[in-house]
Amino acid sequence: MELKMWLCVALLSLSLCLGLMGHVRAQEEADDMEMDVEDAIDDMQEEDVEEEEEKAPSPPPVPTVTYKAPEPMGEHYFAESFDKGTLQGWVLSQAKKEGIDEDIAKYDGKWEVEEMKDTKLPGDKGLVLKSKAKHHAVSALLLRPFTFDTKPLIVQYEVNFQTGIDCGGAYVKLLSQTPDLDLEEFVDKTPYTIMFGPDKCGEDYKLHFIFRHKNPKTGEFEEKHAKKPDADLRTYYTDKKTHLFTLEYIYMFIHFEILIDQTVVNSGSLLNDMTPPINPLAEIEDPDDHKPEDWDERPKIQDPDSVKPEDWDEDAPAKIPDEDAVKPDGWLDDEPEYIGDPDALKPEDWDEDMDGAWEAPQIPNPVCETAPGCGPWERPVIDNPNYKGKWKPPMIDNPNYQGVWKPRKIPNPDFFEDLHPFRMTPFSAVGLELWSMSSDIFFDNFFVTSDRNVAERWAADGWGLKKAAEGAAEPGLVNQMITAAEERPWLWIVYVLTVALPLVLIIVFCCTGKKSPASTSAAEYKKTDAPQPDVKEEEEAEEEEAEEEEKSEEEDSSGEAEEAAGSDNKDDDTSNEKSEDDILRRSPRNRKLRKD
Repeated sequence: MELKMWLCVALLSLSLCLGLMGHVRAQEEADDMEMDVEDAIDDMQEEDVEEEEEKAPSPPPVPTVTYKAPEPMGEHYFAESFDKGTLQGWVLSQAKKEGIDEDIAKYDGKWEVEEMKDTKLPGDKGLVLKSKAKHHAVSALLLRPFTFDTKPLIVQYEVNFQTGIDCGGAYVKLLSQTPDLDLEEFVDKTPYTIMFGPDKCGEDYKLHFIFRHKNPKTGEFEEKHAKKPDADLRTYYTDKKTHLFTLEYIYMFIHFEILIDQTVVNSGSLLNDMTPPINPLAEIEDPDDHKPEDWDERPKIQDPDSVKPEDWDEDAPAKIPDEDAVKPDGWLDDEPEYIGDPDALKPEDWDEDMDGAWEAPQIPNPVCETAPGCGPWERPVIDNPNYKGKWKPPMIDNPNYQGVWKPRKIPNPDFFEDLHPFRMTPFSAVGLELWSMSSDIFFDNFFVTSDRNVAERWAADGWGLKKAAEGAAEPGLVNQMITAAEERPWLWIVYVLTVALPLVLIIVFCCTGKKSPASTSAAEYKKTDAPQPDVKEEEEAEEEEAEEEEKSEEEDSSGEAEEAAGSDNKDDDTSNEKSEDDILRRSPRNRKLRKD
């Protein structure tokens, strides 16, 4: 009974916890909405709802979030929300990509400034890549060039893959400040300082952070790639929601962090977590060093002192006929295993001059089906116990072994040690140079600054508002479950079992079972007028029963003692085979006890 009570308490506690979780989740969503919702329902919607309520009952409208364009508050180098509805300040590339066919070399992909197709925030516009399988390039100048001195760098922008992403990128390039920078000639080979953002093709989900490092000795640039994130990025590319991508580069500790939706997904050091490394090896293998001809790399050799034993027979076959084998009875030596098909006919168009003499196709001999075998019988072969194979001398350690040869190390003539890789080339423009097999990629709220607080304020006013609007428009848990079950009908079984099983357990463990009358306490009798049994009478009856049992046990034990004494006094000629009944008949006392 105690086990049932504990199970009931556990089930009720679980139900209460689930209810509280749902309430807390709803309360959190409501708290998030309070920060950005200015008017829960527009006046026009209220009038429409009142009219509809008079006609027929309808569900309450979903609260809408009023959009307000973000404004940069603090020091920044670039801020773009596209809420003017134009590409003012942006330059479309008029160049052609080199090294490819003329038909696809042009950067003729279309860009538009518009709202998202399924926008939850009316009035919020962004830059949309409109064309599939086209080269796109667009860029804009910063308010002033960014110089890597003693300040950190923070770059952030929003991306929404409205129709998903098959193969293509959505990364941004920070174009290096050079005297010949021409935004109208922006191509893939235009020098950049940093490339950052999402990229995907097939099942390879990437989040790039690449910077071009200048070799202090040669002056040449080399791309350095950050390590691949450990986090699973699939959801960010497939859920068709707006995500905030942030690159934060901290000057003092040469440390970088990559965030999605303000959560760190990758981090590391410019000196230790880039490929190839910033600094080359201090020593390299000498390209002019060659292995000597007498260098012995063999760890084992054949024993030169070993001699083949005289009884070693290299010519003995590996298999020999089994001399103990006997031909089975009924073996048909004169019958072939296969015969020509007697029912086969030569084709009418068979030309013996061209095709040769016609022969019927071979079929298994039907006579052999009931016989152990047909044709000449041969002994089966077995492993030859005397077979040893070709003799080889045993292997021993090579006394002249010198190890695996490696060229000697020499100082690297190209060695340098750059302990300040964060001093990158200044950049003066932001650009998108993309090729994609997916269209309608939405970009918004580009921001470049050196102040984290300013960046977080911009993110809250832009991406935070989108997140609140998307959260407000999401269906409740019940609607989500119904929608999922419509797509996957087998989920209905899971739902039914999830609801029915706790109910059945509660009924079984809480509402069944009978109480024993003996367990009824005296306190329960006092609550009612039911007659209570006389305790004294019950005790006296129990004592009488106990006394009768004790008397019968004493009489049985005394009878057994007298029987034993009577048997000892018998004459020697009395037979030991008489039964117990005969002894009882001889003694009147025993007969009386027997009757009792």
